[in-house]
Amino acid sequence: MTSLKAKLGILAAGLMLSGCMQTTSYQAAPEATLKPNDKVQLAKARYAKVAVAEPFRRAIVDYHRRELPGTIVVDSDNHYLYLVQDGGKAIRYGITVGEEALAFSGIAKVGNMAEWPKWTPTADIHKRIEGLPASVPGGVDNPLGARALYLYQGGRDTLFRIHGTNQPEYIGASISSGCIRMTNEDVIDLYSKVKQGTIVVVLDPKQGDSPYNSKMALQGGSGNVMQ
Repeated sequence: MTSLKAKLGILAAGLMLSGCMQTTSYQAAPEATLKPNDKVQLAKARYAKVAVAEPFRRAIVDYHRRELPGTIVVDSDNHYLYLVQDGGKAIRYGITVGEEALAFSGIAKVGNMAEWPKWTPTADIHKRIEGLPASVPGGVDNPLGARALYLYQGGRDTLFRIHGTNQPEYIGASISSGCIRMTNEDVIDLYSKVKQGTIVVVLDPKQGDSPYNSKMALQGGSGNVMQ
């Protein structure tokens, strides 16, 4: 009898899960967001233009939280950045985030914005990585990539950024020095849709709030995932 109940329980769970399954429609960042210099720079890229795993590609999705349209929400646990839209929707991008001990969380504002920014490693990064230059000029091989959004709290630079990357193969991983990385194409798209003063909510570790299960999607190897 116990075995029968267990089988029925598994069957019921399977039916409930299947009711939550749907196909996510992935789409590339619009070409219209690329400026002439962006096209020149991206054409010169020396890094491998690796395709991002399907669960981390740009998509328009249902949005269940209550942040106002225009807000950026970062779910580091699930490696997603959401730009909240009207009508219960959001643009969802895959991201690389910081290792747990280095990650930023909290509420910030976009205090500054830059196109093809130069990179000035912080003193902490110099301590952890020897041999870095004092700064790296802007360009496609710069670690900050095509765009940078500088996160401020209380009017002060937190030294954390949302920025592009010359390592697209790590989208969906936790390896950065705390910053939030996006593909260059995605960060150009995000940059074109936000402004200085935009609110950025970075959820605390272990507080991921994405109904979409990227790990399940990666294991299943398809776009059919929980939403």
